[in-house]
Amino acid sequence: MEDMIRVICEHDNTELQVAMGTPLSEIATRSATTKYPYLAAMVNNRIKELSYRIYKPVTVRLIDCTSFEGLRVLQRTAWFILQEAVRDCYPSHTLHIRHSLGQSGFYCEIDDICSFTHEEIARLKARMEEIVREARPITRCRMLTSEVRACYAERGFADKIELLDSKPRLYSTMHQMGDAVGYFYGALAPSSAYLTAFDLSPYYHGFHLRLPLRTNPEVLPDEPHQEKITDLFDEYQSWVEMMGFPTVGAINHRASAGEGGAMIKVGEAFHERKFADIADAVKQAHEERDVRLVLISGPSSSGKTTSSKRLAVQLGVLGFHPVLIALDDYFVEREKTPLDEHGEYDYEALEAIDLELFNDHLQRLVAGERIEVPRYNFITGKRQWHDEPLQLDERSILIIEGIHGLNPRLTPSIPESQKFRIYISCFTSVAMDNLSRIATTDNRLLRRMIRDYRMRGNDAVATLQRWGSVRRGEEKHIFPYQENADVMFNSSLFYELSVLRPFAEPILREVPDTIPEYNEAHRMLQFLDNFIPIAPDEIPPTSVLREFIGGSTFKY
Repeated sequence: MEDMIRVICEHDNTELQVAMGTPLSEIATRSATTKYPYLAAMVNNRIKELSYRIYKPVTVRLIDCTSFEGLRVLQRTAWFILQEAVRDCYPSHTLHIRHSLGQSGFYCEIDDICSFTHEEIARLKARMEEIVREARPITRCRMLTSEVRACYAERGFADKIELLDSKPRLYSTMHQMGDAVGYFYGALAPSSAYLTAFDLSPYYHGFHLRLPLRTNPEVLPDEPHQEKITDLFDEYQSWVEMMGFPTVGAINHRASAGEGGAMIKVGEAFHERKFADIADAVKQAHEERDVRLVLISGPSSSGKTTSSKRLAVQLGVLGFHPVLIALDDYFVEREKTPLDEHGEYDYEALEAIDLELFNDHLQRLVAGERIEVPRYNFITGKRQWHDEPLQLDERSILIIEGIHGLNPRLTPSIPESQKFRIYISCFTSVAMDNLSRIATTDNRLLRRMIRDYRMRGNDAVATLQRWGSVRRGEEKHIFPYQENADVMFNSSLFYELSVLRPFAEPILREVPDTIPEYNEAHRMLQFLDNFIPIAPDEIPPTSVLREFIGGSTFKY
């Protein structure tokens, strides 16, 4: 008689008895049907592909594309299919997935090709559709690293080889789809047939890959209008390539050679130059249209606070008297914070700000009056007050930083001509390899986790539990206004994930495997394992990164 195993199915509140060695795909066929196909599963709170076989009692939660984890599975699968289509249509060229674009899409380029016609993109899309119809099985295999390296070398995947060589291991993992190979740092769908909806269109120097929305998988997002962000990504991508830091493998090799300090100096010098450029732009706007108010916006953990302070230093060099206000200090007290649709505190809602008090203070400051400024205590959730009042003079520039800085509803009493808007985010331009980009949300999550653990009394579990709400709030309250900015600043530092690793790992290891957040903690630990640590000793005390790891000379 076969050994039977108990499986607790969280997705449909049932229990099954299955034979030892049963794959998750069979669990999926025996489970209640859903509107969208299952892509992968959480097994004891760790994501597994549907080919994974069960050999002991487990708890299983099947996931589809309506979850953040499931959407990532679909995205990686799409990248694999696109890679194969590009290899067929452009055999002597290399695909690069540069960055996210729009609500659920990616900006892609093919090297040595700087523009695409609609006909060329239609041909590439048709090849992807053929691969989808062929329903090619996608498998994960564990092989000797030497064998994986040989497969990559045969296909010219120098970027993947560079990362393999920088982190030597006896065995490595590789994905296969027919004769196509690659690795995508996470679970993939069982076959190419699971990519049921996508679109391609020419965009900038490459093309836009659109995928279904997590919140409505039957709908593809509209074409984005993100010219300013695309220009910023392009500038930073060109710079890291010119400096020789485009991938994690390249950075690891430099770190292993003892060049961590040199990389820190280069990254920080680039930031300093950008802050000076922005200060010059503010000065010009002040002279041309009497700008008195600088509004700095961006998603969580973008480094808005440090950026505002460094901009203030540069404005001081130009003869201004900068006055800084953090929008977070105008939070209503915690019990008055609005709730989201899940009943959680919605700190990202504009209504979480005491708009009446803020606008009263703003009008009084511009009129030259002196005001008492609040300070929000994130641990107690209560409002406190600064010891010294604020007052502007004729050379003052008021700098306000906060996630709602670009929302017109925040400052209706100030003429538009007197506002200068800056959008700041951590646009990670370093990639794992040509296809596997590092999500900017992962970079920001690590920053936030380290900062909140150190300054706000939150462990990793608390940060992970709130992160979904934070991201939903950003999509609703921040991203729609980002193109309103006069200038944009990329606060990422190409070396920073190598520095963040030793800070984040002990925090992430505290997450128990008994809760759903364990999967994300485990994923982040696996992700960080690809980086060779860089000591933070040579990071200057004014660095944006000091806002998160500590040691800043700025007061927060």
